[in-house]
Amino acid sequence: QVQLVESGGGLVQAGGSLRLSCAASGRSFSSYTLGWFRQAPGKEREFVAAIVWSGANTYYADSAKGRFTISRDNAKNTVFLEMNSLKPEDTAVYYCAADPVWNTMRFNRGAMVYWGKGTLVTVSS
Repeated sequence: QVQLVESGGGLVQAGGSLRLSCAASGRSFSSYTLGWFRQAPGKEREFVAAIVWSGANTYYADSAKGRFTISRDNAKNTVFLEMNSLKPEDTAVYYCAADPVWNTMRFNRGAMVYWGKGTLVTVSS
């Protein structure tokens, strides 16, 4: 069992930056793939980024490439999402998720086993 708690959301102007954090508890955190997803108002939840247990591999949605960076600190049981050059269309609730395997098809389907409750990011124009 893994519990995930996101933080770091807030209001930011377009072009600004935010760093989201996700603190995890539970055993075997360091063996899990971790990901970030988001859900904008009136839209389905979508994949943003994922990182393998060792940090050696990362995978990004096209919308995140070049602007967002996912990283993790297994010693602190935390995963981060650094978001730069934010746009109004990045406005969404951002969710942290964990899964025991690395499988990009699962990411794209949102088929992660554990989920946090989300943190709201609002980007003003």
